[in-house]
Amino acid sequence: MAKIKRTTVIVASAVVALTACAPAGYNGANSSAAEPVAVAAAEPTASVEPDSSASPGAPGASGAPAADQAPPPANVQLTDQLVGKKIARMGQVVVDQEGFILYRFDKDSDDPPSSNCVDKCAQVWPPALTDGNPQLQGVSDDKVGTVTRQDGTRQITIGGWPVYRYIGDKKAGQWKGQGVGGTWFVVDPNGKKNLTCLPTGTPKAVAPPAAGDSGGSSSGGDYTY
Repeated sequence: MAKIKRTTVIVASAVVALTACAPAGYNGANSSAAEPVAVAAAEPTASVEPDSSASPGAPGASGAPAADQAPPPANVQLTDQLVGKKIARMGQVVVDQEGFILYRFDKDSDDPPSSNCVDKCAQVWPPALTDGNPQLQGVSDDKVGTVTRQDGTRQITIGGWPVYRYIGDKKAGQWKGQGVGGTWFVVDPNGKKNLTCLPTGTPKAVAPPAAGDSGGSSSGGDYTY
């Protein structure tokens, strides 16, 4: 039974600039967040076997949330599984139950764990929320914990770093969020930044989704958070 370490930390708001990533050699500094078809086609999917060098975990600890923790909203998808694996070109990554790559944010903190991605930032980078029961494979249970967000929900941490999806990734195995703004990076199974495949320049992130749109605008923008 993998026991999720609980760290209660209230997050603070942050103002950060966002941009997106592509495989090496793609310079998106003067383009929109939508990548050329050739670039998208070059991206691998997370279809390989989990890396055997990482310690496999078991189901996370169960139990009701503590008094200071709010249950995740009914319309929010929980991250039920963390899988550490090695994929082509990028190397060591962590994906969720749908195969989407997870990221960490340099404006956050691992000691103590805290998340500074809230409001519009969290719309572009949805936090990996949990009810305390993620299944672990290829990720050591001693690397996995939680942090209490400003709204009382629990976000998964790896190596102390809160982890997120990126809405610019439209399919499993993409890493369009790599190197965004020089602050967002693919996370490896130990919670470290995976710097294997970095974009040139600072391509822009997708804009926060409009009302009724869960995917975000592909035009990007000059907004800051």
